[in-house]
Amino acid sequence: MSNGLINWFRYASPQSFYPLAGKMIPWFWALAALFTGVGLWISFFVAPTDAVQGEGYRIIFIHVPASWMSMFIYCVMAGWAAIGLALNTRLSGMMATALAPTGALMAFLSLWTGALWGKPMWGTWWVWDARLTSELILFFLYIGFIALQAAIDDPRRADKAGAILALVGVVNIPIIYFSVKWWNTLHQGASVSLNKSPSMAQTMLWGMLVMALAFWMYAIAIALMRARAIMLEREAHTEWVRSLPEVTGGSAR
Repeated sequence: MSNGLINWFRYASPQSFYPLAGKMIPWFWALAALFTGVGLWISFFVAPTDAVQGEGYRIIFIHVPASWMSMFIYCVMAGWAAIGLALNTRLSGMMATALAPTGALMAFLSLWTGALWGKPMWGTWWVWDARLTSELILFFLYIGFIALQAAIDDPRRADKAGAILALVGVVNIPIIYFSVKWWNTLHQGASVSLNKSPSMAQTMLWGMLVMALAFWMYAIAIALMRARAIMLEREAHTEWVRSLPEVTGGSAR
């Protein structure tokens, strides 16, 4: 086994991952701030006005990245949950738990910004459109995951129960993505695709992609912060937690 693989496994324990996460958090916050500033500048001051939707279309610079991240975070959360079920690792369950609230926030933002966009475009705040309904189900899956874990006192049992729910819910992700192709819906098709050129101006595309990076950096930073808090709570009985400067009251180095 190579040294690189050995080092990777070393960081799979909360004791090793905790200080590593602490070092990474400031960098991800800095990147989140940088990408947010650049993304908002492109989105609201550089990107042109849409010929059909006018200035109102700019909500997509929040709506689309939030929608992407709501699906991506769920897949990552389910991946951590699957690793936890397969290998019975403590860190996996902690990471899945840490990601769920951020995923729920992204799904919430997706739904509300979609409603704000839909009112002037469709004349209504909500329709039981296939994509909107499947995104709402995704939000409920996040809330269900959080509620299920909170209802079980034993963290290891809560992790396993949540993991099963997370893995079952993965089936909803392709439904969200392909809903506009599978059903006749009001929701417009994908503006960005891997197999064809984007159907928007380059500045619009860059604004959307930079904002997606901003959301991504934010999600990583806040999830790592939440994971560290979970580690302190769950591992409070261990010697490595009791010896931490932030626990003993000493100055961190």
